Amino acid sequence: MSQKHLKEAFISNLNGTSLLEISLGLSLAPLCLLCRGLLLILYYLHYGKPLRSRKYSLLLDFLVLVSPLVLSCTVLSPIIFFMPSIIAAFCAGIFSKIYSQRKHETRVPFKQIVQEFQKTYLDPEFIPAITVFRVYVNVLTSISILAVDFPQYPRRYAKAETYGTGVMDLGVGAYIFGNALVCPEVRQKSYVTQPKFSNLARQFFSIWPLIFLGVGRLLSVKSIEYHEHTSEYGVHWNFFFTLAFVRLAASLLLAIFPKDKSWIIAINLAVLYQLILNTTSLKMFILHGSNGRDSRVGFLNANREGLLSLFGYLAIYMASVQVGLCLLKCRNSVKGWTEAARFLLLTALVLFLFLHVSQVHADPVSRRMANLSYCIWVLAHCLTFFTWFVVTDLTLVFTKLLVKGSSVPCCWNVVKPPNTGTKHGTEAVPTGKEGKLAHICLISAINKNQLLFFLLANVMTGTVNILIDTIQSKTAFTLCILHLYMFFNCFIMYILHARNIVFKFW
Repeated sequence: MSQKHLKEAFISNLNGTSLLEISLGLSLAPLCLLCRGLLLILYYLHYGKPLRSRKYSLLLDFLVLVSPLVLSCTVLSPIIFFMPSIIAAFCAGIFSKIYSQRKHETRVPFKQIVQEFQKTYLDPEFIPAITVFRVYVNVLTSISILAVDFPQYPRRYAKAETYGTGVMDLGVGAYIFGNALVCPEVRQKSYVTQPKFSNLARQFFSIWPLIFLGVGRLLSVKSIEYHEHTSEYGVHWNFFFTLAFVRLAASLLLAIFPKDKSWIIAINLAVLYQLILNTTSLKMFILHGSNGRDSRVGFLNANREGLLSLFGYLAIYMASVQVGLCLLKCRNSVKGWTEAARFLLLTALVLFLFLHVSQVHADPVSRRMANLSYCIWVLAHCLTFFTWFVVTDLTLVFTKLLVKGSSVPCCWNVVKPPNTGTKHGTEAVPTGKEGKLAHICLISAINKNQLLFFLLANVMTGTVNILIDTIQSKTAFTLCILHLYMFFNCFIMYILHARNIVFKFW
């Protein structure tokens, strides 16, 4: 077999892993974020000032926020079930140290701290969990698209061939979920009246970079005969096209129907699509082609997975719009966000129950078809993942109350109550040079240029695969390559952010 066919076989015919393993794996990112925040607060407690050095900030962010995720999907994957407990215990130790070493003049009873925490008001203009969720989806995707070509990446984490729940199967849906949370229809203020199809026109002009990238990826992959998983999207289709068409179709639906009823549209789309799959020959066509022998003759046959899965991804997008609208309701207090986290977690548990029913009575999870079970699975895990980030942010807010004056980048700012007459009387954010440096962090850097980060990761993945025989790589070499690859991607974003450069042409 040629090198191209060997690599294609290496990522094909896989069955995924368990829901529990994916859930435990997803908990690592919020725990790493919590660990980073606690370390910064502990540093402030010891030195009386935030970490000023950009060099050490980048190093800390990479070692705590990124490196554990690289290790967890390679050499530490056999003990993935213990990893959350280990990191959580480390975080508990740091918190205990912070609590015991507070300055005597600022020490108050624990009960009083809890009461103060419950009455705390948060900056209503910024929801850090949305930013962190979207950034981490990018980071996890970037790690996986290269790591999957190395033998140290467990095959059960890769995309399943037909049915199954691989970690990378979730990444595709999570990307759709994250985009819907910040779409124009969600961010638009309810009291602002605009022409009915204005958002559709805006989306029509904003998707051209995705079309351009999709065409660029298609031409580059075909020209260099790069290995590809044909049953993922088809011969010519790719995820850039999927994201572009889903965004455009969603804007059209939201221009016709009330956006606060998007969840009803999502349910109708997913259920109707599943009914058609089960009652017609559509399922057999997607899996085996028009002739039953995996024909790829004709555009529809060649790209049937990518074209027909649009219905499932559109359902995920519409449901996620409803989540985004729910999150942007005026919740500027700890109490409000605690209730929101409880509601999101309850919704996720209900979705997991529906997932069980759907897999038993309708169809198992299939990313290839983006069927009903896949839609429910993606939404359930994304809500759980997002809720963990909300809980992490609230924990860091509580810890910042213990150490007055400390700050954590990409975490909620504590503000004065609305009735004080001061809109944003920030209490816990340093000013001047320290305040500026406090916001130079890896998360905000990637957030500023997310599409560029994703594109750079794809280009670097292709470059590494062309230069290196990944299948035969030893463990030490694999870890070195993956860390260098991720550090290079992060370092470029960090430099751009430090220079306030944003690549956006639409």
